[in-house]
Amino acid sequence: MLKKYTRLYMKFLAQYLKSLMEYKADFLIGLLGFVVVQATGIAFLYLVFQRIPSLNGWSFNEILFIYGFAQLPRGLDHLFTDNLWLLAGRIIVRGDFDRYLLRPINPLFHLLAERFQPDALGELIVGIALVIASVPKINITFTFGNILAFILVVICGSVIYTSIKLFFASFAFWLKFSQSILFMNYMLADFTKYPITIYSKWIRVILTFIIPFAFTAYFPAGYFVGKVSMSVAVGGTFLAAVISFAVAYTTWIFGIRAYESAGA
Repeated sequence: MLKKYTRLYMKFLAQYLKSLMEYKADFLIGLLGFVVVQATGIAFLYLVFQRIPSLNGWSFNEILFIYGFAQLPRGLDHLFTDNLWLLAGRIIVRGDFDRYLLRPINPLFHLLAERFQPDALGELIVGIALVIASVPKINITFTFGNILAFILVVICGSVIYTSIKLFFASFAFWLKFSQSILFMNYMLADFTKYPITIYSKWIRVILTFIIPFAFTAYFPAGYFVGKVSMSVAVGGTFLAAVISFAVAYTTWIFGIRAYESAGA
């Protein structure tokens, strides 16, 4: 079964890359656009820290590390699961979801594997560059165990992003169009590019326990700079990923059962 899905995934990827090469200019413009957007955010941080020495106990380089770390799981999610935006926007309302149900493979796998978003490489490039640039300035020591923890929390953070997108995109099975709801909640992730301790109690509760974006950046990044315990950063992020995906996939399954095709 794994071999079958791997072969199908590589087939979808090859087809998408072939089509991508036919529109190189669009790819480069999209990539540059994401780099410029992230550079604007970094410039804003720099200007803020020209006025203040620290932000609630966090130095410029520590926040730069969080900012860079936040781009990694978000970039991976953006690269591989961008089709969920189309599920929320037009796939359901046009009745295009029918074709995913007619083929003898998992509909969610088919949906995700059908589209890749190379613009996400801009987020990944910026994230990697910021992490590399900030690490020496905050004296982070990456042991073998820390490297494994880093990889684990990035993957789990990406799963959290995907789960939140899947959960709200699945509302389209009932509402036909749920992209506005998805966008509104997805944008909450921008709060976690900064220490969530600077926000009010209720915002922290929402970002930690309800829409757990805090586990995609603040908590795991906080561990590496010595401000969050390993149990919360690694264990909490893993648990948040498992619970988030379980809730999202359950919603997806119920949504498929409620699907009535276009015009119903």
